Amino acid sequence: MSLYDGQSDAYDAARDLAATDDSRRIMLDRHLRARGISDERLLAVMADLPRERFVPPQLAASAYADSALPIDHGQTISQPYIVALMTEQLHPRPDHRVLEIGTGSGYQAAVLARLCAHVFTIERIAELSDAAAARLRDLGLNNVTYRVGDGTMGWPEEAAFDGIIVTAGAPHVPAALTQQLALGGRLVVPVGGDAEQSLRVLQRRPGRIIEDRSVPCRFVRLIGADGWST
Repeated sequence: MSLYDGQSDAYDAARDLAATDDSRRIMLDRHLRARGISDERLLAVMADLPRERFVPPQLAASAYADSALPIDHGQTISQPYIVALMTEQLHPRPDHRVLEIGTGSGYQAAVLARLCAHVFTIERIAELSDAAAARLRDLGLNNVTYRVGDGTMGWPEEAAFDGIIVTAGAPHVPAALTQQLALGGRLVVPVGGDAEQSLRVLQRRPGRIIEDRSVPCRFVRLIGADGWST
């Protein structure tokens, strides 16, 4: 049984519940701006995007809380701050083509779709990919292309990308993803073990890749040929 079963009726009530106490304003002011998120385009998108549509209806009242929430197939939707931080570190522009690894609920793809020209997103679980695609279509976001497959291999036919974002924890930076970055492009990826990872931000410069570390984080495993095996 899906966590989203019976969602149509539940969402009508949940939308009202999620909006109480100015949940979106609290998210923006307390969880994003107060913690250093300053990109006004990004903040406007996250203020407008109905995050409650991306979580199971019984969790809609918590949609704007600063915590990760479970979705189907043992996956999660990341907390708003991590979504905002990873997006801001990607430096998205309206002309950018961006690759996302790990579609999940589709929330990160939806944020990027409102900031970039086109988003390519890969998910290994077909049911999640199909549900996310339907969700984004319902929201009028048609500049997203979906693939079911191994995200650690990237999407070579569509490379090079101005940005690549990975929404699962990798044991190391997948080589194919750095190779598919355009010159000046950025890759944001959590790297580490099960207990904790740290965000890595890599940028392709002429003849080299430069890398910085960001905040500690914790994601589900990135499964694939150049990730975790299970």
